Amino acid sequence: MKTLPVAEVRTNFSSLLKEVESGSEIGISFGRKKETIAVIIPIEEYKRMKTRKLGTLQGKASVAFKGEWKILDEEFLHS
Repeated sequence: MKTLPVAEVRTNFSSLLKEVESGSEIGISFGRKKETIAVIIPIEEYKRMKTRKLGTLQGKASVAFKGEWKILDEEFLHS
Protein backbone atom coordinates (compact mmCIF):
# COMPACT_ATOMS: atom_id res chain seq x y z
CA MET A 1 0.00 0.00 0.00
CA LYS A 2 1.32 3.37 -0.99
CA THR A 3 0.87 6.10 1.66
CA LEU A 4 0.84 9.80 0.79
CA PRO A 5 0.34 13.01 2.77
CA VAL A 6 -2.92 14.94 2.32
CA ALA A 7 -1.30 17.66 0.18
CA GLU A 8 0.00 15.10 -2.32
CA VAL A 9 -3.37 13.34 -2.41
CA ARG A 10 -5.05 16.66 -3.26
CA THR A 11 -2.58 17.37 -6.02
CA ASN A 12 -2.77 13.92 -7.64
CA PHE A 13 -6.34 12.90 -6.75
CA SER A 14 -7.46 11.92 -10.27
CA SER A 15 -4.41 9.76 -10.97
CA LEU A 16 -4.69 8.14 -7.52
CA LEU A 17 -8.32 7.25 -8.25
CA LYS A 18 -7.17 5.53 -11.43
CA GLU A 19 -4.71 3.49 -9.35
CA VAL A 20 -7.46 2.55 -6.90
CA GLU A 21 -9.72 1.61 -9.80
CA SER A 22 -7.05 -0.84 -10.96
CA GLY A 23 -6.96 -2.49 -7.51
CA SER A 24 -4.38 -0.51 -5.52
CA GLU A 25 -4.91 0.78 -2.01
CA ILE A 26 -3.80 4.32 -1.12
CA GLY A 27 -3.12 5.38 2.47
CA ILE A 28 -3.54 9.01 3.51
CA SER A 29 -1.23 10.36 6.21
CA PHE A 30 -1.89 13.45 8.27
CA GLY A 31 -0.31 15.58 10.97
CA ARG A 32 3.21 16.05 12.24
CA LYS A 33 3.67 12.36 12.90
CA LYS A 34 2.37 11.56 9.41
CA GLU A 35 0.17 8.79 10.77
CA THR A 36 -2.02 6.96 8.29
CA ILE A 37 -5.57 8.03 9.12
CA ALA A 38 -7.49 6.71 6.11
CA VAL A 39 -7.22 4.32 3.20
CA ILE A 40 -8.85 4.60 -0.21
CA ILE A 41 -9.77 1.13 -1.45
CA PRO A 42 -11.59 -0.19 -4.51
CA ILE A 43 -15.39 -0.27 -4.09
CA GLU A 44 -15.54 -4.04 -4.57
CA GLU A 45 -13.13 -4.55 -1.67
CA TYR A 46 -15.25 -2.23 0.48
CA LYS A 47 -18.43 -4.14 -0.39
CA ARG A 48 -16.71 -7.43 0.41
CA MET A 49 -15.62 -6.13 3.80
CA LYS A 50 -19.10 -4.82 4.64
CA THR A 51 -20.89 -8.06 3.76
CA ARG A 52 -22.03 -9.77 6.92
CA LYS A 53 -21.04 -13.40 6.98
CA LEU A 54 -23.59 -15.56 8.75
CA GLY A 55 -22.64 -18.81 10.36
CA THR A 56 -18.97 -18.03 10.90
CA LEU A 57 -19.09 -19.65 14.35
CA GLN A 58 -21.12 -22.67 13.27
CA GLY A 59 -19.68 -25.76 14.91
CA LYS A 60 -17.23 -23.70 16.98
CA ALA A 61 -19.45 -22.60 19.87
CA SER A 62 -22.45 -23.89 21.75
CA VAL A 63 -24.75 -22.77 24.53
CA ALA A 64 -26.61 -25.04 26.90
CA PHE A 65 -28.97 -24.07 29.72
CA LYS A 66 -29.47 -26.80 32.30
CA GLY A 67 -32.54 -27.32 34.41
CA GLU A 68 -34.65 -24.38 35.43
CA TRP A 69 -32.55 -21.48 34.30
CA LYS A 70 -34.02 -18.28 35.65
CA ILE A 71 -32.84 -14.76 36.22
CA LEU A 72 -34.68 -12.20 38.29
CA ASP A 73 -35.49 -8.84 36.71
CA GLU A 74 -33.33 -7.13 39.32
CA GLU A 75 -30.35 -9.36 38.49
CA PHE A 76 -30.80 -8.72 34.79
CA LEU A 77 -31.08 -4.94 35.14
CA HIS A 78 -28.14 -4.52 37.54
CA SER A 79 -25.60 -6.91 36.06
